[in-house]
Amino acid sequence: MEPEKYINPFTDYGFKRIFGMEAHKDLLIDFLNQLLEGQERPIVDLTYLPTEKLGGTEFDRRAVFDLHCTTQDGDFFLVEMQMASHKFIKDRTLFYATFPIQSQAKKGEWDFNLKKVYAIGILGFCFDDKVGTIPNEVKTVAQLHNSQSKELFYDKLNLIFLEMPKFSKSWQECETGFEKWLYLLKNLPLLERMPEKLKEQIFTRLFEVAEIAKLNVVEYHDYIQSRKVFWDNYSAFFTATEKGWISGHAKGMAEGKAEGMAEGMAQGMATGMVEGRLQSLMELYREGELGLKKVRTKMEAFLGQDQDPLVQKYLELLPKE
Repeated sequence: MEPEKYINPFTDYGFKRIFGMEAHKDLLIDFLNQLLEGQERPIVDLTYLPTEKLGGTEFDRRAVFDLHCTTQDGDFFLVEMQMASHKFIKDRTLFYATFPIQSQAKKGEWDFNLKKVYAIGILGFCFDDKVGTIPNEVKTVAQLHNSQSKELFYDKLNLIFLEMPKFSKSWQECETGFEKWLYLLKNLPLLERMPEKLKEQIFTRLFEVAEIAKLNVVEYHDYIQSRKVFWDNYSAFFTATEKGWISGHAKGMAEGKAEGMAEGMAQGMATGMVEGRLQSLMELYREGELGLKKVRTKMEAFLGQDQDPLVQKYLELLPKE
C-alpha cells in the first residue's frame, strides 16, 4: 500500500508533534482559539506544563494527560485524544480537571480565587448515553448551571468534548476555522496536497509540520512505533467489545494492511471503520483531492480482511480506467 504523506494526528506521536511541541505551539494556539471562538479573549501565548500529575497518592501519580498548558491569563488547558470508546469518559475528564484546580491552592491565607480550567476531549467515538449532547453536533460544552433557572452558575470549569465521528463535511463545505481544523484532524493522512480552500498560513504550517518526509530517522522511528501502538490498542478494543465490526482486523493490522483506517471514520462507530474509510476515500475522489488510480489502490488494500463484498461494492462505484 502506498505510504501516507502526512502523519496521523490520532497517533500519540502525531498528536503531540502537531500540538505538543514548543516549536509548533502556534498550531495549538490557533486550534484553541477556533474552538473557543466567541467565548473567550483570544489566546496569544501559552506555556506547556508537565503532563504527568505528581499527586499525593499513587493513583494521582498515574494520571497522565496528553497535553497540559496554561495561557498568558493563567487559565489551564488539558487536551486529551481518546479514540477507543470509554464508558466513563465524562467521569475521567472531570477527574483530570480537578488536578489543575487543586494545583492553584496557595500556602497561608488564600481567597480561593481560581483561574479557569478547560478539559478538552477529542473523541473517536460518540457518547453511548447521549445525555447532554445535541444530535449531529460535534462539539459539546459543559459548565455548571443552576438546575432551576437554567442560567450559568459558574464558568471557571469547562468540559469540552469533540465527537469526531459526527463530523462529515467535505473541505468545500468548511466555512469556519474550527470546521477546517476538524476536517484536517480527520482526513490529514488521506490527503496528497492541501485543499485549495484551506490554503491559509496556519494550515500551510500544519502541512509542513505533518509531512512524514521531513521527519529525521529518530522521529520517523518514533512515529512508526506510535502508529503500531495505535493499531494494537484498536485490536484489543475490538476484541474486547465483541461488536463484530471487522473479523480478522487484528491480523490485518499486524501485517500493516490496515494502515490509515482510523482517518476514514466518516461514519465511525455506526458503520464500522472499514466502511468509514471507504466512504472518506470516495468523498476525496469526488472532491478531486485524490485521483482515480490512487483511490482504487487504497481501496484494494482492504481486500483480504473479510470485508471483500463491502470493498467490491465501493470499487464498483468508481468509473472504469
